[in-house]
Amino acid sequence: MPAAPGLELGVLDNPAWHSLNGRHAALSEGNELVRRYLPEVSPFAAVRSWDDPDVWDAIIDLVGPGELFPVSGASPVLPNGWEIAARGAGVQLVETDALRTRPDDEVVVLGADDVPEMLALVERTKPGPFAPRTYELGRYVGIRREGRLVAMAGERLQPGGWTEISAVCTDADHQRQGLATRLVLDVAHHIHERGERALLHAAEANTRAIAIYERLGFQLRRRTIFGAVRTPAR
Repeated sequence: MPAAPGLELGVLDNPAWHSLNGRHAALSEGNELVRRYLPEVSPFAAVRSWDDPDVWDAIIDLVGPGELFPVSGASPVLPNGWEIAARGAGVQLVETDALRTRPDDEVVVLGADDVPEMLALVERTKPGPFAPRTYELGRYVGIRREGRLVAMAGERLQPGGWTEISAVCTDADHQRQGLATRLVLDVAHHIHERGERALLHAAEANTRAIAIYERLGFQLRRRTIFGAVRTPAR
């Protein structure tokens, strides 16, 4: 896709790292080799480079022995004592010039008072990790029916001029009404208002969602890996 002037695609090879060291630095902890979001904000973490031999000790210093550390976009060779705890295939999608965003008058901006409903919706629909302070990562919006939150989407990783649209979910009894599409286009509209571009991540097996995103004007940039490793127990 043609990038906006000054917009780098390279940050998307390690988006969590650039987000943790950029706009979300105040919501993170770590050092020059490894950083993670505060646990109440998000379970995501990243390393500067898996090729640095000191990164393994830095991870243990951050999360402790016998603990999980998320891995995305890479398949590092693990040292002795480390274990693969989870592994799954995913895709990264970026917007193209075909994306036509628009604000939606029905959406409501969600905040601290809405957290119980947001967590309940995530529990019912399983769009991916969501913590009590995840809403602080960006703008989260939803659609209500008879006062009940039935659909949601928002902003997660924000690496260098890009913003990830995430937590796209709709209650089962309100699906196939176009609510997710409306929310994605609204979120993307406000991303554009900041002069930024939108990206998405999805499980490779979620072909229905990927097809919807492609129809909206997103395209596959790269296939990736999502998972976690466990540090050695001491």
